Amino acid sequence: MSSPPIVDFRESVAAETSAPAADRVLEGSPRTTVRNHYADDGNQFFAGTWSSTAGKWRVTYTEHEFCHLLEGRVVLTADDGREWRFGPGDAWVIPAGFSGTWETVEPATKRYAIFERPG
Repeated sequence: MSSPPIVDFRESVAAETSAPAADRVLEGSPRTTVRNHYADDGNQFFAGTWSSTAGKWRVTYTEHEFCHLLEGRVVLTADDGREWRFGPGDAWVIPAGFSGTWETVEPATKRYAIFERPG
């Protein structure tokens, strides 16, 4: 039995561009681009590169996400007012259940790994 191939983020993958739903946008006109390099067979684990233009929008996480910011500045604010600021090189995890806002202060690019709970 052969091993599956290693997923190399240096390889080019198709980009998907979108925007947060209009009813969630609080500031600006943010646009996001996702290059998903990996999805497992069960569609529970994903990894890739995400970028965003400036803007602020509401978020509610049903998934767990590891983020590593490559460039830009972002601010995450929980519904209870706690705030986290991240810049280039910073890494963090957003646990499932987080609710609040995501603000891209300066155009940002991050690497992500997402785990979606079953069901």
